[in-house]
Formats: sequence, C-alpha cells, structure tokens
Amino acid sequence: MRRDPYDLAWGGLLGLTGLVVAGYAWASYDMGSLRRMGPGVFPVTLGLLLAVFGGLIAVPAMERPVRRQPFAWPETIAVIAALLTFGLLLERLGVLLTTAATVLIASSVAPRRGLGWRLTLTLAVTALVWLVFVRGLNMSLPVWPGAVR
Repeated sequence: MRRDPYDLAWGGLLGLTGLVVAGYAWASYDMGSLRRMGPGVFPVTLGLLLAVFGGLIAVPAMERPVRRQPFAWPETIAVIAALLTFGLLLERLGVLLTTAATVLIASSVAPRRGLGWRLTLTLAVTALVWLVFVRGLNMSLPVWPGAVR
C-alpha cells in the first residue's frame, strides 16, 4: 500500500490537536452570539482551522508514496530565533523595529540570496503590521522604543 506515513502522522496530529483545542474551548468558554461574540469564538475557530489543515495534509498522504527528505535544521533554527527575537524585543524596541528584525532573521535562510528582496519584504511586512495592528485594530502595542502605549 502506498502511503506517506510522515505526512499522515503529522497531519493527523495537527487535526487531532485542532479538534482538542476546539472542543476544550467550546466546553470551557462562552461562545456568545453573532452580534456579541464571546471569548470562545476565536479559539474554537482556530482549532477548527487547524483540524482542517491537518486533514488537508493527511488525506492526500494516504495515496502518496514516501519521500524521505532531510530535516531542515537551518530553517528551523532561523524560525525559532525569529520568534524568540519577537518575544524578547517587542517591549524594548517596539512593534515596528521588532517586526523588521524578525523578518530579516526568518528570511536569512531563504534559498533566494540577495539583500534587496529581503529589505523589500521587511518593509512590506512591517508596513502591513503597522496598518493592521496599530492603525486598524488600534492595539496598545509600543510602536517605537520608549513609546507609551
């Protein structure tokens, strides 16, 4: 039988995790109404989305042969370093400089080389973060170093 056990297992694990999160949030939090949504809507929605994505990974793996690929250590380390950078520097540098640093770190291991496209990506993502979270949602994030929320 042709199956990709790696994608089947990881897709199934994602799907199961999503269902557990959605089930726990459904049972533990108030869902509210469409007009006034409760605190349970967001985690239930994200849990169900994670379950759907897990299914989109697992179902095609049932008919696909195994493709062994080496583990992507440099990419994994870069993503973890970017996440740690964001978490540790957000309060000190503000959301804009922290986002820029995070994008530069995460894109440092991309197969495409060159600084121009990385700077363009950094500017685009930073501008999008500013538009969505600072201007659009009016979140109380420090924008610059030393800025008051």
